[in-house]
Amino acid sequence: MPDDVHAELERLQRENEELRARAGKGTFLKVAKSGGVSVYGLGRYPVTLYQEQWLRLLTMADDIKQFIQEHAGELKKKGEK
Repeated sequence: MPDDVHAELERLQRENEELRARAGKGTFLKVAKSGGVSVYGLGRYPVTLYQEQWLRLLTMADDIKQFIQEHAGELKKKGEK
């Protein structure tokens, strides 16, 4: 096996081991290949945004919480039908 393929295989195996180890720990952060910030553990797929998008979203945290409270009767929780 060529060295570059072998090195990539080893890197992917280490990454898979890290992901498996974290799987039971709830949510965690990772730098995506795109350079964005990915949050794992919220759903089936990670939520990935660039740093400026996360910072803009975080400034809206109070607005999001208020919106959820105001629309609680219309919103579903995960697992509800």
